[in-house]
Amino acid sequence: MPAWCEPSIEPSAGLRRRRFLGAAAALGLAVSSALGQDLTPHTPPPLELNTANRAELESLPGLGPSLVGLMLAARQQAPFQDGQDLARRVKGMGPRMRARLSAAGLRINGQPLDAAPAGRLRPASSPQA
Repeated sequence: MPAWCEPSIEPSAGLRRRRFLGAAAALGLAVSSALGQDLTPHTPPPLELNTANRAELESLPGLGPSLVGLMLAARQQAPFQDGQDLARRVKGMGPRMRARLSAAGLRINGQPLDAAPAGRLRPASSPQA
């Protein structure tokens, strides 16, 4: 049998890479557990919209200076009551933005920013003959 047809004993580059990454991950977990650190994702601490300052609000994902300015201007008129009140008074606070901010820990009166109920689906249309 020619030499180029014989099976190689040496592992492929992909296999070597997977072995290396697996060993590195195991080592990282061993070191973190030895140091007493928890590597599981943490939920962010809650941030109250009615008391947060500009810097705290701008640190949230999706909130830039202009949207934060609109929120602070609306808050000066009256504190927000809930997520629907925020949506009515601040342009750009649709259901997806409120869901993103709620997941990032933003709260109004201790409650998450409720978007539209997640479980509602449109009724299926029946085929017409």
